[in-house]
Amino acid sequence: MASLSNSISKGLLHSPELYEYMFETVVYPREPELLKVIRLITSNHPSWCLMETAPEAGQLIALLLKLTNVKKTIEIGVFTGYSLVLTALKIPDDGKIIAIDLDRDAYEMGLPIIKKANIEHKINFIQSSALSSLDEILNEISKSKVTNDNRGRFDFAFIDADKVIYQKYHERMLELVKVGGIIVYDNTLWFGTFAMQEECVKETMKPNRQHIIEFNKFLAADTRVQISEVPMGDGITICWGL
Repeated sequence: MASLSNSISKGLLHSPELYEYMFETVVYPREPELLKVIRLITSNHPSWCLMETAPEAGQLIALLLKLTNVKKTIEIGVFTGYSLVLTALKIPDDGKIIAIDLDRDAYEMGLPIIKKANIEHKINFIQSSALSSLDEILNEISKSKVTNDNRGRFDFAFIDADKVIYQKYHERMLELVKVGGIIVYDNTLWFGTFAMQEECVKETMKPNRQHIIEFNKFLAADTRVQISEVPMGDGITICWGL
């Protein structure tokens, strides 16, 4: 597969044979063809091919979406749209996704696939800083005089951008996602660097590494959510709002 080497280098189980077995036996046979195309497009991205959602993590997210009957979602960090297309394919035809990313060029790399799948009507893409957009959404809720008890409008959220402000995203998501809803954070094991000595970590990875370490400690102590750290891809943390 075109992106197998990318998935192996990003993943936490550094065994090409094991990854090949997992992908060829369990992941790829059940992956929709449109997502395979997105992976191919992403693997040819000149600089950021490792930014796509790991396909095995995507498979778990797809299962969560179906198990919890998700209809309205929010996604922070869209890139070429692998997780966005995956979500849009799983939610019902009248479902909605607010998708926020500063990089419209990357989003438009996957836009032909979105149009081919006839899912564009489910997606509201916002080219913006995510925090400012989230605050606008919260202000809209305040203006409509919705009470705090009914404030959660979203069933599900996927966060995959700006690792340094994951905690700020988390606070917004706890307001926007309903009690019993799910929030998923990507890259929470940061290429396995938490198990490395500081001097062995590349300088370019150190800033985000430290912020994610702090975020993971924060989540572990946050009694507002039940969490599960899943060692898929680059690590995903699943939060269930209590």
